Amino acid sequence: MATSFIRHLENTLAEIEADGLYKRERLIAGPQGGRIRIATQDGGREAINLCANNYLGLANHPDIVAEAKRGLDEFGFGMASVRFICGAQTLHRQLEQAIARYLGKDDAILFAACFDANGGVFEPLLGAEDAIISDSLNHASIIDGVRLCKAARYRYTNGDMNELEDRLKEADTAGARFKLIVTDGVFSMDGYVADLPSICALAERYGALVLVDDCHATGHLGDKGKGTPSLTGVDQKVDIITGTLGKSLGGAMGGFVAAAQPVIDLLRQRARPYLFSNSLAPAVAAGSLKALEIAEAADDRRQTLQSHTKRFRAGLQDAGFELLQGTTPIIPVMLHEARRAQDMAAALDERGVYVAGFFFPVVPKGKARIRTQLSAALTDDDIDFAVSAFKDAGKAVGVI
Repeated sequence: MATSFIRHLENTLAEIEADGLYKRERLIAGPQGGRIRIATQDGGREAINLCANNYLGLANHPDIVAEAKRGLDEFGFGMASVRFICGAQTLHRQLEQAIARYLGKDDAILFAACFDANGGVFEPLLGAEDAIISDSLNHASIIDGVRLCKAARYRYTNGDMNELEDRLKEADTAGARFKLIVTDGVFSMDGYVADLPSICALAERYGALVLVDDCHATGHLGDKGKGTPSLTGVDQKVDIITGTLGKSLGGAMGGFVAAAQPVIDLLRQRARPYLFSNSLAPAVAAGSLKALEIAEAADDRRQTLQSHTKRFRAGLQDAGFELLQGTTPIIPVMLHEARRAQDMAAALDERGVYVAGFFFPVVPKGKARIRTQLSAALTDDDIDFAVSAFKDAGKAVGVI
């Protein structure tokens, strides 16, 4: 490889380090849970985990693990093929039908990840004659998926319904054949819930379709965990839902699209991430089926999660931390500077609380934060311990 190219990469990495933006991965020595064991050179140590998407605490549920083992025993380790050639098993179809029933849609289609679902959903459905109107804070996977589509692109400021209406009018003036409004259900860096009733009302007024990425809601928000369309009372007005099996629904991997039958049928024919990726491993499909079953009946876990969210938020507010307002289990602690966010994360790590600093390019410059995420796997004592650690670390770093 050319020396000049390697030198260019090394200089770029040095700049990232100098700007305080370098991301370092840590190793967990064991299963995911409310408490985890962090791998260290001297054998490891325990910490309370406040940065996983394990909202319902199902990532190490014994019944899910048992079903995954059964799937492994009965269906093998992997598919060794893309699905349209020879890679589908009865497990995959059962999981798709279960997701569709859960979310009240005709059918669903599985992808290797929701990044792939969002990357593959737009291009088969829309063409150059059409328009996509996207919230400015939508997930990177939506942004990339929209870029792959030939439809005209419009963007509106996060949650600004007046601007959304202006973009719809512009699309109409440009002669758009079909219009699709796309939004996150919960904006993952802020914890805000999208104003789906207003979005759906505008969609109805201007003859648009609505797609919601509900990755950070499916399983723990809304009636029986059916997500933000259920939470906001617009179940029947959202046309397409994309989601993940990698968060509340077991925490493994895999994504999906749920919608009307013709939508799903066309995606099976033309969605490139679906056509050219292996089917989910049988163990993942089997475990996810059990996770979905547990999640639907997990009102007790959802109540615990809500209680933890209120308890933790109140504790940090009383301590004087700057928080973004909201009601979801995502509670961002605003620190603004990347270096400060990393220093705070390190101080919390020393005190037995596992978190991560978020900074540019994940969030805008000057908006660095620690995004905390609560889990039903935690206890009240865990929450109180974490609040105390935040207070102590915040004083040590000079945040409070």
